Amino acid sequence: MAYKIRYALLIFISALFFSSIVSAEEVKRADLAGSWYPSSRNELELLISGYFKMADPEPIDGDPIAIISPHAGYRFSGPVAAYGFKAVQGKKNIKTVILIGFSHRKSFNGISVYDRGSFETPFGAVKVDEALAKDIISRDSRMRFYPELFKEENSIETEIPFIQFTFRDALIVPIAFGGQSFDDADALAKVLSAILKGRDDCIIVASTDLSHYHSYEEANSIDMHLVNLLKTLKAGELYDETRLGLSEMCGVMPVTAVLLTAKELGYDSIKVLKYANSGDTSGEKNKVVGYLSAVIYKKSSVPGLEGPGKENGVVPMLSNEQRKRLLQIARESISSYVKDGRRKEFSETDPVLKEEFGAFVTLHERGELRGCIGNMIGEGPLYRTVADMAIEAAVGDPRFEKLSAGEVDNIDIEISVLSPLKRVKGAEDIKIPGDGVLVRKGYSSGVYLPQVADETGWSKEEFLTSLCAHKAGLQPDAWKDPATEMYKFTAEVFGEKEASKR
Repeated sequence: MAYKIRYALLIFISALFFSSIVSAEEVKRADLAGSWYPSSRNELELLISGYFKMADPEPIDGDPIAIISPHAGYRFSGPVAAYGFKAVQGKKNIKTVILIGFSHRKSFNGISVYDRGSFETPFGAVKVDEALAKDIISRDSRMRFYPELFKEENSIETEIPFIQFTFRDALIVPIAFGGQSFDDADALAKVLSAILKGRDDCIIVASTDLSHYHSYEEANSIDMHLVNLLKTLKAGELYDETRLGLSEMCGVMPVTAVLLTAKELGYDSIKVLKYANSGDTSGEKNKVVGYLSAVIYKKSSVPGLEGPGKENGVVPMLSNEQRKRLLQIARESISSYVKDGRRKEFSETDPVLKEEFGAFVTLHERGELRGCIGNMIGEGPLYRTVADMAIEAAVGDPRFEKLSAGEVDNIDIEISVLSPLKRVKGAEDIKIPGDGVLVRKGYSSGVYLPQVADETGWSKEEFLTSLCAHKAGLQPDAWKDPATEMYKFTAEVFGEKEASKR
């Protein structure tokens, strides 16, 4: 009898011991606490709450579906990460955060979905939404549980304390890409959009940094190109540019998957809340890394929108403040040149205004066209292009007399900032109204801005016929000739009249 009791007790103790091992294995311990971010709960709480107090994100006027957030050591990227998380805090009751990162250190053919247990940080353990994770895995053979992808993986781990701070009781589903196949991003997007359709209690975090180890000035230029591309919400173009090395984003897979998911679910707006690089946050500006915080959302309502770019569904490249500054530069340039005969010099620090864009400046006097000159392809910073084109529109348009000093105060200024030119095969690839078009055949060329179609009410055929005949000096139907090159572009159009209403 005593033997049986001792044997049963041994089995019971062994079971408890085995159970504790299994339980311990189900907890993913923090690998980076104490190096990438504080290991003390109190220190971590003070640090993140301090970042939140400093962050001043623009309000999100709608329902958020995803945050794009950086994943470096907190002293470098933490102040930027706080913008996205603070912007969505309290926007809706989040039960699960789907966290999408990628493997920096291990190669894996497919996508790893963590489907069990919990992740531990100095804030405590955050549970995995096992039901949702297993549902994701069950829907596509590319997705399975491969825990090695999450070991010391900063694209996952550094986001979790921010998730815990922002969504106190939420579960998580950590997902890591093992490779960089567009098909993998598309597959995950299809699965997520099917699962999330009709649900309002989930949000996605896409983890990425931007350019790596350029000089401070180079990083600003490279990253602004990526920011403007991101604002178009075009997943395919962003993926292609990054894979070709034309843009830099280490988390191209998470971001591509999120953009595809958002599109499928009808989330059509993005707000870039903060850009900075490690030179801004650490002061070390020789070799920097770029960081971005953005939110993808669906607008609650659609207010009256100014400008043909917006009316055709294009997310604006420029903020209201940037538009106002460009209009100010254009007016001061014209006034200085026409009245005093000198070109006023400007020095801008805004990285967007320092990006290269084509631009046109159009002048109206008492409602009548008074001059219009532009540069289709940016040659130098946008603010300098605007300053130069403003002067040319005032004194260099051969259709008009030079603007006199007495006329300066009577003109209205309109600026069109252009997207890059895109070659098209034929008229079927052009949208009128919506697109601007450049035609070229031999030594003859001509261009119409997108707003021409809005002002005239022309059909596509009328638009292209007039462009060929009256602007390019070609035969009216030259646009039908395969030898005629055609390029389309969009324009963000804004003017002093609209600015004065804000």
